[in-house]
Amino acid sequence: MKTRDLAYIALFAAIVAVLGQLPAVPVPGIPVPITAQTLGVMLAGSVLGAKRGGLALLLFLAVVAMGAPLLASGSGGLGVFVGPTAGYLYSWPVAAFVIGWLTERFWRRLNLAWALVANLLGGIVVIYAIGIPFTSLYADVPLSVSATGSLAFIPGDVVKAVAASVVAVAVRRAYPVIELPGRRATAG
Repeated sequence: MKTRDLAYIALFAAIVAVLGQLPAVPVPGIPVPITAQTLGVMLAGSVLGAKRGGLALLLFLAVVAMGAPLLASGSGGLGVFVGPTAGYLYSWPVAAFVIGWLTERFWRRLNLAWALVANLLGGIVVIYAIGIPFTSLYADVPLSVSATGSLAFIPGDVVKAVAASVVAVAVRRAYPVIELPGRRATAG
């Protein structure tokens, strides 16, 4: 891993932290708010790729675990990893990795549609698949209540997926950060 890779990882962890400064919007029925931080998850995967995107979110969560109040609710520390939002936090590195992996697979033909597929699958399907069951478990609410409550996230998450996709396609054209094996210079 190069110094540049470490800088990208730290930068995107910081972007997620900055997005946490935007106020959380409470959702009726479940104790999980709407936040802007999932935009950072989508951006990390879309721009950095699987490995660096996942590592950026692991770094962010490590800083949160150390007590930094970087989540949109102003919280941090180990307690957030055993509360109603824990599953969503656990999903972030996985989601960034999946988005990045899909983006890498689509790289040679990446356009807005393929970027959107990557962000919708990784940034919504993966996050909800992990987050909803944990909310049910930690908030002691039926799974159906957790799933129904999370429907409120969908409009905003679709907007975030579109925004992350537009950025990913623009970055690919202007300054491609993802390097595929076929793009590296060969010794000859």
